[in-house]
Amino acid sequence: MELLDKLNWRYATKAMNGETVSQDKIDRILEAARLAPTSSGLQPFEIIVVTNKELKEQIKPVAWNQSVVTDCSHLLVFAAWDTYTADRINKVFDMTNKIRGYENEGFEAYRQMLLNTYPQKDADENFTHAAKQAYIAFGLAIAAAAYEGVDATPMEGFDPDAVDNILGLKEKGLRSAILLPLGYRDQESDWLINQVKVRKSTEDLITVLD
Repeated sequence: MELLDKLNWRYATKAMNGETVSQDKIDRILEAARLAPTSSGLQPFEIIVVTNKELKEQIKPVAWNQSVVTDCSHLLVFAAWDTYTADRINKVFDMTNKIRGYENEGFEAYRQMLLNTYPQKDADENFTHAAKQAYIAFGLAIAAAAYEGVDATPMEGFDPDAVDNILGLKEKGLRSAILLPLGYRDQESDWLINQVKVRKSTEDLITVLD
């Protein structure tokens, strides 16, 4: 019930007060994102944590001038792989084998199946798939932020190419997928703060097939 109470408390904060979120809370939010499930366990994305004021100021104009970009404590940029490559896939499988301390025949066969599938696909198709995995981690980050009592603003309203250029993501083989400013709501300036949360009813949203 505590998590559900926190999720009812959260909303897409429209104005933040500039207060700094403690590092321990940020660390737990990022850890929740790190622990997110992803397709084949590849985690095909990185999370860029922006606290630099100048970088936030550069990003704001290409994010519809939304004030939360500069008034937040930490701006999380979820950046997905621009494509899947053999090197990227092998790095994950090699890491898994090293940590587990052994190789598994079935796991190695699965590696070969991925190597024979993803690298041959169109880069945009691969990015779309990778971005979906980033969204899973993004969702857990939002839930973790709510649990920590930290406000968050999911943001798709930005120019990805411009953000990529500002942060030098293309050189790293990454493309920005979604932004998540973290901070604390401005009690006086946020027009949404006292609005009733509206969601579909359970009956409209969920269908149970017995």
